Amino acid sequence: MRRHDLVIIGSGSGNMVVDDSFSDLDVAIIEERRFGGTCVNYGCIPSKLLSYTAELADNIAGAADFDIDADLRRLRWAQVRNRVFTRTDDIAAQGQRGREDSDFVTVYTERAVFTGPKRLRVGDTEIEATQIVIAAGGRPAVPQVVSGSGVPYETSDTVMRIDTPPRRLAVLGGGYIAAELAHVFAAAGSAITIIEKNDLLLGGPQDDEIRTVFTDLMRARHDLRLGVDVGRISGTAGDLVVHCDDGSTVEADMLLVAAGRVPNTDRLAVAAAGIEVDDSGLIIVDEYGRTSADGVFALGDISVGIPLKHVANREADAVKHNLRHPDSLRTLDRDRVPSAVFTHPQMASVGITEEQARRDHPGYLVSTYSYDDVAYGWALQDSVGRCKVIADGATGQILGAHLIGAQAATLIQSFVIAMEFGIDAESLATKPYWIHPALTEVLQNALLNLAPA
Repeated sequence: MRRHDLVIIGSGSGNMVVDDSFSDLDVAIIEERRFGGTCVNYGCIPSKLLSYTAELADNIAGAADFDIDADLRRLRWAQVRNRVFTRTDDIAAQGQRGREDSDFVTVYTERAVFTGPKRLRVGDTEIEATQIVIAAGGRPAVPQVVSGSGVPYETSDTVMRIDTPPRRLAVLGGGYIAAELAHVFAAAGSAITIIEKNDLLLGGPQDDEIRTVFTDLMRARHDLRLGVDVGRISGTAGDLVVHCDDGSTVEADMLLVAAGRVPNTDRLAVAAAGIEVDDSGLIIVDEYGRTSADGVFALGDISVGIPLKHVANREADAVKHNLRHPDSLRTLDRDRVPSAVFTHPQMASVGITEEQARRDHPGYLVSTYSYDDVAYGWALQDSVGRCKVIADGATGQILGAHLIGAQAATLIQSFVIAMEFGIDAESLATKPYWIHPALTEVLQNALLNLAPA
């Protein structure tokens, strides 16, 4: 039996738990795939590098709107892909080498399976640990109608590394992963069909007004099949047919399954360690990141919380502290978490939606202000972008903010800071200077125009 003081399962945000303050311990990090986890290798970083390239292609394609003679000849997919993954693969390799060269860290590169409380089997090695952190993330969900069909398909784990963009790409799902990857492959020349069982694209933290604007934009660019589900799939590679439950069909060269994600708890046999999960398989943790098993913590996408990288990183900081300071525990902070969707245009959100405000905050204030009502919006010729703000009617405290348009993922931060430090809407609008002309004037005017719903 190999014994360690601390075992970390997963090398994404879990890898951030261990720094030099743990050098007095015997530490192990277990990673069966690539170092760096989903974000570095399969998720937010490569997808954003690709999204920015797609945005540049979109801008060139729209140059005529700005009286510029320019032609978008093509996006050189193979070169773009190689540029992106040469960088991320190097980051992953450096991260693994750094840990392997450490004097106090042992790296295991096979799957971990619990065999009992604080006991694991990794390949042929039996491991026992004093403390364990589970940060093994999740994976793309694949509906049985796809997995049982026998037809080839891609997921976000695989599609960004393909050799050639398909001529026709069918996307199953309408969430942020589907939206971002549809944007990328449309810029690469693929004709996109999105199949989504809901009537609007996106969901989660996005306000329905913003979702409606985005859905209408996508309807003008892609073939949207909304309010339908997949009945069956037939065909072979390069010649697929998706049969929808409304009787319609979609012909495609490639199928991308982007229908959500599932936690990796089923691959770890967590029940053997006395670790409780909820109905969806997520590990249940308390406010300090502790599981139901003594000495075992969990963080990131595998635990009950908010599946975003910046949240997992914050949780890693808290768990790091709690491992070494059991008498002075820090709570996991999951309040006022912003999110963004890196499509064209971008979207960003923090706090509650208007739908939630109607239910929980009677007398709320709301305002929507358009990009094309400020000077920089004229420069962008943006008739779609807008900022929506929701505030408490009695106190003026900002309850939520939602943006669609250029730089949304950056602009949202003003609201995040205001909400975090309790700055009310009037103070935020009137006390600081707002640069003219800049897109931030959209935020200021949205705040100034708050009124009862």
